[in-house]
Amino acid sequence: MADYIVRATAANAQIRAFAITSRDMVEYARNAHDLSPVVTAALGRLLTGGVMMGCMLKGEKDLLTLQVKGEGPVHGLMVTADANGHGKGYADCPQAMMPPNSAGKLDVGGVIGKGTLTVIKDMGLKEPYASTVTLQTGEIGDDLTYYFAASEQIPSVVALGVLMDRNNTVKQAGGFILQLMPFTEEAVIAALEKKLVGLAPVTTLLEEGKSPEQILECVLGEFGVEVTDKIPAAFHCSCSKERVEKVLISLNREELQELIDEGKEVELNCHFCNTDYAFTVEELKKIQHARGRQKSGRNRS
Repeated sequence: MADYIVRATAANAQIRAFAITSRDMVEYARNAHDLSPVVTAALGRLLTGGVMMGCMLKGEKDLLTLQVKGEGPVHGLMVTADANGHGKGYADCPQAMMPPNSAGKLDVGGVIGKGTLTVIKDMGLKEPYASTVTLQTGEIGDDLTYYFAASEQIPSVVALGVLMDRNNTVKQAGGFILQLMPFTEEAVIAALEKKLVGLAPVTTLLEEGKSPEQILECVLGEFGVEVTDKIPAAFHCSCSKERVEKVLISLNREELQELIDEGKEVELNCHFCNTDYAFTVEELKKIQHARGRQKSGRNRS
C-alpha cells in the first residue's frame, strides 16, 4: 500500500480527523540516513505526525517545521512538511542507540530525553509563527498532543507508531490525529475518551492490514465518519545542485579562492535527504568568475 493521508470529519463535524500510512516514507528516511532502529522509530514518528500536520496548512506554499531538541543520545530531530503530503527530515545522531524500555519496546523517549519541541509555521508573512513547548515524554505523540493543547488550544489526540522488522527495515508506520471543535458536545467527548482507552496501538491496527480509512472507522465508526480528502504522501526533498551552489556563492571571495587553491573537488551534503553534491575546481572557478561579474555590474550601476 503506497503512503497516503485521509482527512475526515465525524459526529456532525464536531471532530476532525487525519490518518496516514507512512511505511515507505519512514523506510526511505531510514535507508537514506542509515538510522539505528530506535532513531528510525523516533524520526519516523515525527515525520508521520509532521506530514499530517502539514495537511492542516491552508496555503500551497506554506511550510511546517518540527524541531525536537533533547538531552538523550540522538540530540535532535528535524522534520519539514508542506500542505501537499510531502515531508523530509533528519536526526542529529542517526546511529544513536538505546536499550529497550521496561516493556521491551524501542525506547524513543529515552533516546530523545528531556528537552523541547518547537513548531514553526511559515505562511508567507513577515515572520514565521513559532511556538516551543517542553517535551512531556519524548514519545512524540504525547508531545504533539500537548503542543496542540498548550499552543493552539485545540484538544487533540495524536497516535503514532513505527514497527521495525527483524532485519531492521520498517515493517509498518502510520498514525492518526483527532481534534475536537469548540462546539463538541460533552457526550461526544465522553464517548470518545471511553473508546480510546480500549483502542489497540496504531502498529497493531496496521499489522492487521487496516488502511487509514479503516483505522478511523475503528476509532470513530460509531460517530459517523465522513472522509473528505485523500492525499498521496511521500518523503520529498527539493534540494538540487543549483540550490546547493548558492551556499558556495554566499562565501566571500577569499573563502572561495581558498577552496580553488586547494585544487580538490568540494562536496556539499543536504542534511534532509543525505544527498552529496560535488563541485569540481573548474566549477568553483566559474562561480568565482560569475561573482566577479556580478560585483562589477553593481559597481557600474
